Amino acid sequence: MQGIVFSGNRQVEIREFADPSPGPGEVVLEIKASGMCGSDLKFYRSAPGEAQRAMGLKADAVSIAGHEPCGVVVAVGDNVNPKQAWIGQRAMVHHYRGCGACPHCSTGWQQLCVEGVAEVFGVTSHGSHAGFMKCPANTLVTLREELCFSTGAAIACGTGTAWGALHRLTLAGDQTVAVFGQGPVGLSATQLATALGARVIALDVSDERLARAKELGAAHVINPQRDDPVAAIRALTAGLGVHSALEAASSPTARQQAVQCVRTWGKVCFVGEGGQVTMDVSPDLLRRQVTLMGSWTFSTVGQKECADFIAERGVNVEALFTHRWRMDQAQEAYQLFDAQTSGKGVFLF
Repeated sequence: MQGIVFSGNRQVEIREFADPSPGPGEVVLEIKASGMCGSDLKFYRSAPGEAQRAMGLKADAVSIAGHEPCGVVVAVGDNVNPKQAWIGQRAMVHHYRGCGACPHCSTGWQQLCVEGVAEVFGVTSHGSHAGFMKCPANTLVTLREELCFSTGAAIACGTGTAWGALHRLTLAGDQTVAVFGQGPVGLSATQLATALGARVIALDVSDERLARAKELGAAHVINPQRDDPVAAIRALTAGLGVHSALEAASSPTARQQAVQCVRTWGKVCFVGEGGQVTMDVSPDLLRRQVTLMGSWTFSTVGQKECADFIAERGVNVEALFTHRWRMDQAQEAYQLFDAQTSGKGVFLF
């Protein structure tokens, strides 16, 4: 089979790989859709293995890219519970492999494995930018019939990550939330928070992305390159600030502003990977009783809950996608995505 590989320094190649076969406890999916995630860009931009090593992950071999998998089970290995995986199952993948038995793995949080995550599909082992993908059966989350494969791919990382962060914030329908960054995760947060009934203030330096945020439900949009975001948010909230802020920009400035824009007793969730932030602890946190937290993706349970919410509330996740690509368009797809002005992209097989 063919698979898309990040060959280093913003280059993408299509290479030949052997078709996978499942071992004990594993399955093989025929991939129908594989999403493009903002976290792909650090692997796309860096030298081979550099980004993985910076994250403390092994990167000894060339891996097929893609960690938003969705497809159909076509092969099942030995010792797989037939209620967990079966031929013809429509499924998303929770894209980590841990030990499978520790307190975190056994509750669906394999990325938090006590032994250290063994594999991140699409990063340290073969991912979903290919015709087929092998994974443990316990990483599958059934895709409901109401949802198409590209929606399932979005839930498998970007949209599911936004869902996990909003639940960390315990967002309620009578609240206002500021979402910093309107890339795939931020746009998903805007869309889901709106569906939850909250008022959303969306922030980004790209007017194109702000226009998409408006289309997906944002009540107000702010471009921090033109307006002071903290002052603008306070003007929209009677001087109090928002109840919650979600940071999906991976920007030190955005992180600081997210903390400063919430009201007394407000909550802030950092989602964007990497980098640092500097703040004045007393006025920014302590003396306003601000709660600051981080959120890293989601569990298999959270992934299912997100899919159920989307199916039952009729959330149009397909509206996130601005580009649908073939495998042979991979170089063009990532060049466009690297500009960080477009919406979400997905490879369809």
